[in-house]
Amino acid sequence: MPIPEDVTGEEIDKDVRQELQSLPKTLAEDVAKNLVMVARLIDEDPEGAYGYSKVALRLASRVAAVREAAGFAAYANQKYGEALAEFRAARRMTGTVELWPVMADCERGLGRPEKALDMAGAPEVHKLDKAGQVEMRLVAAGARRDMGQLDAAIVTLQSPELASNSVQPWTARLRYAYADALLAAGRESEAREWFAKAVEADRDGSTDASDRLAELDGVEFVDALAEDGAGEAGEAGDAEESDRSAGDSAEDGDKD
Repeated sequence: MPIPEDVTGEEIDKDVRQELQSLPKTLAEDVAKNLVMVARLIDEDPEGAYGYSKVALRLASRVAAVREAAGFAAYANQKYGEALAEFRAARRMTGTVELWPVMADCERGLGRPEKALDMAGAPEVHKLDKAGQVEMRLVAAGARRDMGQLDAAIVTLQSPELASNSVQPWTARLRYAYADALLAAGRESEAREWFAKAVEADRDGSTDASDRLAELDGVEFVDALAEDGAGEAGEAGDAEESDRSAGDSAEDGDKD
């Protein structure tokens, strides 16, 4: 797959670059460039990212960072079985537990919420940092909802992290998940309160909390561009009608 000229491979994380040092220099550079493309495209063009991840995987399947990138690319394309296999491979290579929450979410994607819940109660969770533990809580709550256990999902999300007023990178998503669970349970007024709190914490627009809040408040958004287009079309139609009327009048005058 083509690599844009502005991609040098130097953009990757230093830890990943260090992993690639086990490869011959030219090969390491090629792998690095493909990993950069995976990171660049994974949000906007998941299919493209997946393609670059397969190239990197073909070049360096024994590098943990490559297996992890391939896992996230597959995950972004909802290829959960493939993603889980790659994450497991990366975990075997590194021995870390960082991927535990996303591995559990792959189990959900494969229709195995019970397995995800088993993972949420495993000893590995205690080895996760705070962000990882919050992510695991989100996955567990999602698994509860998959099983139709709305009240249990709500309870799962209730935590010191949810109650805290400090804003962390995961705060908006946690509050959003809680609001969404409350709404699904028919607790609309509480849901509105938590969607509002999610908006306060969502500084980078990682959720659509503001839209959900507006929807609960009965606010309808109008596409201004569409309205302008309709207005211009209407004006053009009026002008044409006016021209036709003038033409008809002129023709009537000629007949007289």
